[in-house]
Amino acid sequence: MNLIPVILSGGAGSRLWPVSRESHPKPFIRLADGQSLLQKALLRAASLPGVQQVYTVTNREFLFKTEDDYREVDPGGLSHSYLLEPVGRNTAAAIAAAALYAAERQPDSLLLVLPADHLVRDQQAFAQAVQRAAALAADGRLVTFGISPEGPESGYGYIESDGHMVKRFVEKPDTATAKAYLEAGNFYWNSGMFCFRADSMVAEMRQHAPDILEAVEACLREARRATGKGFEHIEFTPEGFARVREDSIDYAVMEKSRQVAVVPCSIGWSDIGSWTALTDLQAADEHGNRVRGEVLLHEVNNCAIEAQHDRLVGAVGVNNLVIVDTPDALLVAARDRVQDVKALYTQLKRSAHPAHKLHRTVHRPWGTYTVLEEGPHFKIKRIVVKPGASLSLQMHHHRSEHWIVVSGTARIVNGEQECFVPSNESTFIPPCTQHRLSNPGMVDLVLIEVQTGHYLGEDDIVRFQDIYGRTDANASNTMASAALPATHARNAAPQH
Repeated sequence: MNLIPVILSGGAGSRLWPVSRESHPKPFIRLADGQSLLQKALLRAASLPGVQQVYTVTNREFLFKTEDDYREVDPGGLSHSYLLEPVGRNTAAAIAAAALYAAERQPDSLLLVLPADHLVRDQQAFAQAVQRAAALAADGRLVTFGISPEGPESGYGYIESDGHMVKRFVEKPDTATAKAYLEAGNFYWNSGMFCFRADSMVAEMRQHAPDILEAVEACLREARRATGKGFEHIEFTPEGFARVREDSIDYAVMEKSRQVAVVPCSIGWSDIGSWTALTDLQAADEHGNRVRGEVLLHEVNNCAIEAQHDRLVGAVGVNNLVIVDTPDALLVAARDRVQDVKALYTQLKRSAHPAHKLHRTVHRPWGTYTVLEEGPHFKIKRIVVKPGASLSLQMHHHRSEHWIVVSGTARIVNGEQECFVPSNESTFIPPCTQHRLSNPGMVDLVLIEVQTGHYLGEDDIVRFQDIYGRTDANASNTMASAALPATHARNAAPQH
């Protein structure tokens, strides 16, 4: 029977702010070994016997970032299907989409659902647990993985079992109740991992959450699809996905179905739900400290310090703190209060502060840009364009741009002219001028962009052509009004 891992990649990871942001959520966080949680999820899935294809359910905005992460570690030979949501609708919609998509091809396919932002440290034990789960799922069971508790943890939901059958799902308990569960011996942490046949999940959803299933079925019929060598993109429309009710798979199906089984396991699992959980992956020194980056300590105990910027961090005479330094935000928290970091994230989002959404370095399909400095009427960026990549043909109403090539060679469309600009040369883009930047070379193109104008927001952009499907609907109307006379185009020619 065909085993297909389904990687669910979403969520803000608000408790891991300031590293996790809305545009750079938890699955993309890099651990000490340089791999992201998403990459580890792919490797975990790909290493299972017989796996030839992987489904990934993620937000449309994260497609290219996901593909970049996968490209770094993909062992080769895998076929990838990307189910692309315009907005998050929780796990019931994501799992319905994967089950329906698989059922189109092979109804009895076995799906193995894996959250992208969890960690499993014992791959051999994980593979053995999957094998046991697959045997139960082949008989029509919806199988969940119950983690043997390592202590009376009140931050996880629990599963009560009777042999392999699930008696009930339990919400996060208080500490006293968690201790009683631990003593009972038949309660397990709810891992959020599942295994089932595609047709079994579809049947159970049709019984217990028919509105979600039918709405997702309609989304699949309306979806835009693109297929290439070794991949398929299935992009749900915003209009269709807006009709899907938000709910978790636990509430929508698992707590109601009589076909649910559990496989108890000890696989070195963690949901990396806080800075304590993340930093505890690293061994402590003799004083209980865990540090990454350039850090100086003096009489410091039981602290976790992350210096994620080219800046020295010093600490003197402090204890039991978590300190996380990023280019645009600094977190200082008591180790026993790290769950409350989410409150800071909520405040930032409520006030529309950019630090809840963006890092100084922002990833785009074509590469990255980093905001180096900004002030009234100016912004300075470092732009990196990947080999062979191209930005959209675009224009800005309110700003001009001056590009200085640092390394590589840029191909630039500037008004009616197209030219190549090598390193140590520059070009000027006036407002309301159609322009495009691309990298025709084999190495990264690096340039400094200086923006000037009365409005420098990222939404001051009209795209006319874009290979990543981001063309604006009103671009054709703007194109005529944006056309410039030839004399204007000549004035915008590259300068040394």
